[in-house]
Amino acid sequence: MSSKIVPVIMAGGKGTRLWPLSRASAPKQFLEFLGETTLFQKTLARVADAGLYAAPIVVTNSDFRFLVAEQARAAGVALTSILLEPVARNTAPALAAAATFIARRHGDDAIMQVLASDHEIDASAIYFDCIAKAAAAAQAGRLVTFGITPSEPATGYGYIEIGEDLGNGANAVRRFVEKPNHEKATAMLAAGGYLWNSGMFMLPVGLFLRELRQYAPEVLDAAGEAVARAQHDLDFERLDEAAFSRAPDISVDYAIFEKTPIAAVVPSPITWSDLGSWDSVWKTGRQDEAGNVADGSTTVLDTRNSLVISRDIHVAVQGLDNVAVIASEDAVYVGRMEDSQNVGKLVKHLASLPKTAKLTETHPTSYRPWGGYTSVLNGERFQVKRLFVTPGKRLSLQKHHHRSEHWIVVRGTAEVTIGDRTIPLRENESVYIPQGEVHRLANPGKILLELIEVQTGSYLGEDDIIRIEDEFGRG
Repeated sequence: MSSKIVPVIMAGGKGTRLWPLSRASAPKQFLEFLGETTLFQKTLARVADAGLYAAPIVVTNSDFRFLVAEQARAAGVALTSILLEPVARNTAPALAAAATFIARRHGDDAIMQVLASDHEIDASAIYFDCIAKAAAAAQAGRLVTFGITPSEPATGYGYIEIGEDLGNGANAVRRFVEKPNHEKATAMLAAGGYLWNSGMFMLPVGLFLRELRQYAPEVLDAAGEAVARAQHDLDFERLDEAAFSRAPDISVDYAIFEKTPIAAVVPSPITWSDLGSWDSVWKTGRQDEAGNVADGSTTVLDTRNSLVISRDIHVAVQGLDNVAVIASEDAVYVGRMEDSQNVGKLVKHLASLPKTAKLTETHPTSYRPWGGYTSVLNGERFQVKRLFVTPGKRLSLQKHHHRSEHWIVVRGTAEVTIGDRTIPLRENESVYIPQGEVHRLANPGKILLELIEVQTGSYLGEDDIIRIEDEFGRG
């Protein structure tokens, strides 16, 4: 049994509400929005106190497994495990699997704190005071959620109506309210006694499993079997697909919290945002005297109350008011700030068109367990990429049937294997990899290795990789 709180970080979402920076393959939790730290890494930092927390458990999907592992490594945070969901089944099955896993490791008396990986939170003394209150309520036999003190009649959040005072900073939950319209939200704020539903929880593991057995036995049975039959893979636990797929697709709010009589809420007057739209990013950013938030390669002139972000090209905005202008490497979004809640509608429209569907799914920059690459230029029989390799990492030993490759080092030192030769490459040096030749790239240095790769050949798809040896377990 552990006396420390066990953090469970939910990091499997594929939301695109912050398009074009967020894509299905590169969701917001793993991106840097305003600053040089991702939301996931900020979440890890909030549970880094070894006196309060055990090492975190991250629940994600197979597509993001190396992103999770690499960003945790870069943040200097050791993880207990990374649970991989084989299919998306909402929060109830995910938390049931996490609770089952924790019960096996720490016992039924453990307390688990559930955190979203894509929320922006000011980890102040007030925040940790709320954590302490929630932990005390959980130890007293309650399933606890955190209710955020509303600052406006927001329509993008669910609400919690608080009930009787349970002492020590917690209240009973009277009822949950679905996302209201503006009129209803305004009325609830005027009446008082309502909080935003944050989606964060503090749960006694044994008690949570008992309530699952009572109110959602199908969820518990499927998740429990998925954990029992999980396969260990490097730093990951792959939940059994056949078992987990049988779980109902249901949130923990619907499955448990709206049914259990032991739900409690800790009113939390903290600075919090789920960053669900560009206007919420603007609200959390540091505004200049004209109310603008600008980040990246941008110029803003005679403009007010606007959000301007660019990750690649330089964006200049002049003479506008209350707009969001967001530029990634391959797409630009421009819209009124009040319309940013509806970006999802635009993304669905783009996804329905053959010419633009890819823009909603993939990002020019793709991450791999060794680093990643950015697509720079594509032609009929050639492709140019920027490769970046983390210090101490190496790619698989591989070959290609349909293409040759040219590598030019622009930063760092490379160790290149070609056939039975291994040669060092330094900045401004290059090498040619013939079609069909076995090769490998490694970074033996202490700084990021960056190369320009030029591929030429009849077929340039990522599936033209024959891996002969791979330390990451890929076929």
